[in-house]
Amino acid sequence: MFGQLITLLVVFFVCHHDPTAAQKKKETLLSEKVTQMMEWASKRSVIRMNGDKFRRFVKAPPRNYSVVIMFTALQPQRQCGVCRQADEEFQVLANSWRYSSAFTNKVFFALVDFDEGSDVFQMLNMNSAPTFLHFPSKGKPRRSDTYELQVRGFGAEQLARWVADRTDVQIRVIRPPNYAGPLLLGFLLAVIGGLAYLRRHNLEFLFNKNVWAFSALCFVLIMTSGQMWNHIRGPPYAHKNPSTGQVSYIHGSSQAQFVAETHIVLLFNAAVTTGIVLLCEAATSDIDIGKRKIMCVVGIGLVMLFFSCLLSIFRAKYHGYPYSFLIS
Repeated sequence: MFGQLITLLVVFFVCHHDPTAAQKKKETLLSEKVTQMMEWASKRSVIRMNGDKFRRFVKAPPRNYSVVIMFTALQPQRQCGVCRQADEEFQVLANSWRYSSAFTNKVFFALVDFDEGSDVFQMLNMNSAPTFLHFPSKGKPRRSDTYELQVRGFGAEQLARWVADRTDVQIRVIRPPNYAGPLLLGFLLAVIGGLAYLRRHNLEFLFNKNVWAFSALCFVLIMTSGQMWNHIRGPPYAHKNPSTGQVSYIHGSSQAQFVAETHIVLLFNAAVTTGIVLLCEAATSDIDIGKRKIMCVVGIGLVMLFFSCLLSIFRAKYHGYPYSFLIS
């Protein structure tokens, strides 16, 4: 009887402490996780995760794949417009990877919505959305595995460069065809062509210096307000703090900006320009002196008010302003 008990204990010890059996179990579990992730990715480029899926397929070992996760709040009651815009770009990136010839199980893209995985937000001490995190195949996420959304913007191209930097996986972003731009350009050319045809016997407006001056001013205002930066970086329109609900239209850093901020700066620059034009007209025109005085007062008011607003924005973004100079 005692000998049988010893035999059973030996068998139990060998079965539970055999390195080969443990390794096989680990490989089997890893294979099951990869197979499940590939199955989900085949149905949807961005895998939706809740708390249970996140803990099992992202946090728990073993794992030989990286996961790029967007933490967001897409439900209508959350009123997160930036989340929806970022989700569109994230879908473009994930689709570009999923349907490329280089697609492997090295990287997966996933999404955790606050209303489906609030416990994950609490686990990671996360209080803002959208947020992009990279969970490497080995080790814990580092500081560089958190995407700098406010600095880089959420464009698919910027996200692809960040993913390449963290995983060495190069993703060529392929966007679905957008016919709005060509259609709008064609419509504009058709309108211009139609107006030129209707006035083909009187094309003096093409030589009107006021028309060209106004067009040049519009172009300069658009360029100096930061529209090209928006086109390249793809920043959010504004930022809403999910904790307080406060909406920020001016970015607090000199290294980034919001789309709304460029619109505000454009309007302020246009108001200052209008004030300067009124002052010039008041000084050089031959109209009634009373009207010239009104133009002068309005012009001065516009310049003083809106230039002060521009300085306020500048001070909010460049915290060292006003600068001091040391003269020795």
